[in-house]
Amino acid sequence: MKIMNCPLNGPRNVSEFVWGGEVSIMPDPNSVSDLEWGEYCFLENNTAGVVREWWCHVPTSYWFIAERNTVTDEIVRTYPAGEIFNKRVEFAKQSEDKK
Repeated sequence: MKIMNCPLNGPRNVSEFVWGGEVSIMPDPNSVSDLEWGEYCFLENNTAGVVREWWCHVPTSYWFIAERNTVTDEIVRTYPAGEIFNKRVEFAKQSEDKK
């Protein structure tokens, strides 16, 4: 049985989790092009080695970050997303003519 350490719930069976994709920094939503936004949303780097990924503990709907070695499938570390994402993103208000 493979165990993953959830930062909120402690060690749990890996079957309780779902993968949510690679962690990447969101581009500025007020100046990004459609092409860049599409790449951010849909493209993965698929790096061999240690990568940061989004994971969700399904029973509690708790999202967190795991560093996982994609070659060995070893989970190196898990931690709350707030360690990386600690600033609020401000979106520009849409004008009436763009709605």
